[in-house]
Amino acid sequence: MALAAFSILAPILMNRPADLLTSIENPRIKAARKLHTRKGRLAAGHLLVEGVRLLADAWQSGMRPETVFYAPEMLSGSEGSRLLAQLQETGCPCFGCAPAVFSSLAETVTPQGIAAVLPLPKLALPAQPTLLLVLDGIGDPGNAGTLLRSAEAAGADGVIVGPGTVDPFNDKVVRAAMGAHFRLPLRPCANWEEVATLLPAEMVWYVADADAPNRYDRIDWCRSCAVIIGSEAHGTSMPVRVRSTGIQIPMAGAVESLNAAVAGSVVLFEAARQRRATADR
Repeated sequence: MALAAFSILAPILMNRPADLLTSIENPRIKAARKLHTRKGRLAAGHLLVEGVRLLADAWQSGMRPETVFYAPEMLSGSEGSRLLAQLQETGCPCFGCAPAVFSSLAETVTPQGIAAVLPLPKLALPAQPTLLLVLDGIGDPGNAGTLLRSAEAAGADGVIVGPGTVDPFNDKVVRAAMGAHFRLPLRPCANWEEVATLLPAEMVWYVADADAPNRYDRIDWCRSCAVIIGSEAHGTSMPVRVRSTGIQIPMAGAVESLNAAVAGSVVLFEAARQRRATADR
């Protein structure tokens, strides 16, 4: 039994550094904590990514950490130990932390014992995108992250983050997007004039609207299209209403509307279905 227990703990013990960071006032820790805020992320041009799965996704997508922090006592499981070993082998600066110090960096309820400072992703939009998702005033981080994840899965060319939308690099958005940030071009925009410059002139704007006369599944999604999803609480912005064609998702029963993330996902996957069918023909 003792030998079996040692075999489980061995990878963690081997990763235990001689000198742990033991103070939350350590300059590296203080600098990393500033990345919890939008202001800090913009000033540094970096974000803090936490957790084995998310950091592995970033690594496999070609992102290279500036700094890695880990807590040996909290980093359990072979997947986390293998990831840390790989990061160390490739020369990433890795710093062991006492549990209390690592916890000061973590924003999850149950930290997995590894986090990294990464450059803010800056993937280029295609020169001629044919399917874009536009977020209009989406304030809930979970909805925003889920929409990013669905956009990637449905084959969108990128996501335009319109004014009034939660910071796309907010920790909760990043976790809900499940790695989409590292593979899907994102463009935060301060105003609708800026959004318009990113959408090709021939691109048709469609906005989800429960009262619209046009059904979403009767739209030709093989054209160059932008799918605009607005706030559940406040609807879409005036510049969007003026320029967009409304589409609705038929619903049975007494349901008045769908969650923004669900509605956006339904529309995006209808676009993906039509495009697959056309490609198959």
